[in-house]
Amino acid sequence: MERWTDLVERHDPAGVLDRLDGRPAHEIADALARMEPVDAGWVFRLLGKDRALDVFEELDPVDQQELLAGLRDDAVTALVEDMDPDDRARMLGEAPAKVANRVLAGLSAGERSMTAALLGYPDGSVGRVMTPETVAVPLHSSVTEALAVVRRKGAQAETVYTLAVTDAGRRVIGTVSLRDLVLARPDVAVADLVDDGAPRVRATDAAEDAARLMGEANLLDLLVVDSEDRLLGLLTIDDAVEILERADTEDVARQSGAAPWSGHYMYVRVTKLVRTRAVWLAVLLLAAVLTVNVLQIFEDALEQVTALALFIPLLVGTGGNAGAQSASAAVRAIAVGEVRLADLPAVVWRELQVGLLLGTLLGALGLAVASLLVGVQVAVVVAVTLVAICGWAATVGATMPLLARRVGIDPAVVSAPLVTTLVDATGLLIYFSVARVVLGI
Repeated sequence: MERWTDLVERHDPAGVLDRLDGRPAHEIADALARMEPVDAGWVFRLLGKDRALDVFEELDPVDQQELLAGLRDDAVTALVEDMDPDDRARMLGEAPAKVANRVLAGLSAGERSMTAALLGYPDGSVGRVMTPETVAVPLHSSVTEALAVVRRKGAQAETVYTLAVTDAGRRVIGTVSLRDLVLARPDVAVADLVDDGAPRVRATDAAEDAARLMGEANLLDLLVVDSEDRLLGLLTIDDAVEILERADTEDVARQSGAAPWSGHYMYVRVTKLVRTRAVWLAVLLLAAVLTVNVLQIFEDALEQVTALALFIPLLVGTGGNAGAQSASAAVRAIAVGEVRLADLPAVVWRELQVGLLLGTLLGALGLAVASLLVGVQVAVVVAVTLVAICGWAATVGATMPLLARRVGIDPAVVSAPLVTTLVDATGLLIYFSVARVVLGI
């Protein structure tokens, strides 16, 4: 069978459409993201209107912008007009201001108003990603009346599975599920079915926190309200998953010592990848000068007992790994709300115990191996140092992310690479201090 890429290169519309037939929108979006922009635009224009919209909404904002750049203004307007307001706001929020203004100007008054309202919320807030197209049912209505509201307004809403229940002032009382309405007797009052304890968030709250709340409460949709509890919209499960995926992607990048970046990995420019990594590598290189300085300070000790130099890579590597493990665990616990700044003393004590136990296990192993290689005295230095370094590294690794959160820095920024660099230098101080005591040098 002829390859997909060959069909695109030959510009074979019939062959391409045959390959696209029956494929899910997310698979087509992934295929487009892997193509050069010109080829992706050509394939995209082959899709029917509804199919094109489904595929377009599955693309990342950076890929959406590249596609739009290759479309005529009327095609852009028609496509963006039909997007859900939250998806449209996400795309325009990451687009250059000139592009966003041009697209907004081409929208109908109603769609432009909804999109502008979403873009008015702070970046990273739940208001930016909520859907304002919702269905609310009156508190003082029957099941029959509520279902009539759903039939009348549901076609314009993104979801009808979770329905807000509001009073006469549009203040949210709670939620009722479509399932409950369908299964209830027609004459039952909505007030008897409402869940008045349903979680809700303010539009200015952090989107990541709201998404994690949905996971904790097992929700399909989350109410978004203003300061007076009036309904503004819903955060839907598909957007919540996307928010968490993006947050986790950013954390992984920062934990590895790189800046977050957007776009498909296979087709992002090499220079862009270099930019995301170069700054942190330069910072860590400068920080590593501490290690060099420590070695210079203890140069005389190394000259007296050259065997000490043999174990520097082992000790530095072990300390760095222990610190990175602790930091990663702390960052994850902070992200999911398991640990707060008030827990710092408990976290320090917990990680100190973990580090010392790990150090004892590794120290026993190190004592046995080093005794065979360099003798008992240096082996004791190595073993004691492993205990101390592991305890210290685990404590530092857990503490730094919490302190970073306290001063408003993303905890992931000060995780593995920075912790490892710090532990390298301080670990050598511990090593040579133990050597001075044990060996008398």
